[in-house]
Amino acid sequence: MRVPRSGAGLALACVGLLLALTGCRQTADGRPQRPVTYPSSPIGHGAMFLGAGDCSTRGTVFREVPCTSERAVARVTTRYQGATSGGPTCPATTDFVLHVAESRPAADENGDGTVPRGYACMRNLEPPHPGDPGEGGGPHTIVGDCVSASSEGRVKETACDGSGADRPAFRVASAVTCRDRCPPSTALFVALGGERPVGCARRL
Repeated sequence: MRVPRSGAGLALACVGLLLALTGCRQTADGRPQRPVTYPSSPIGHGAMFLGAGDCSTRGTVFREVPCTSERAVARVTTRYQGATSGGPTCPATTDFVLHVAESRPAADENGDGTVPRGYACMRNLEPPHPGDPGEGGGPHTIVGDCVSASSEGRVKETACDGSGADRPAFRVASAVTCRDRCPPSTALFVALGGERPVGCARRL
């Protein structure tokens, strides 16, 4: 794939990002990219296990706890039933996606003996927030994020301030509906998903 607008012919394999868009019909469909799977357990749940606004611990097993608890580390911004594939997209600045496996606990939110499969869009209660622009993480690539490029032809999102393991090479400056609407300074096209699926990245 030819990625740079300059025509240098650098072929980059995609890792977590879909690059070198060939047209608007082939852009991303808005589904979450790189959702992180964590084991979870329906322990200490209320009306719904990890419903919107609830808080959780973090570790080998996620547990719902009051948001005022010293053990609370992240809050659910949005909660969806079903799988992420084909499901609604988490908010742009989500720090991580917590997948909830279907289970049959002794007690549950509606008394039918099950906690349905679903996923929770999580935001850390305190920094760092890897889902924020330029921070080098989160399930989405958004405007303000940076990506690296290696001699092996691989690219991936990385922190814009250089604090990550990889040096940033491009930064997504804007999002548009079609790649021909990117400014002339664009050196790389990045698939973002959503209503404006094309990211216009400039070289750093």
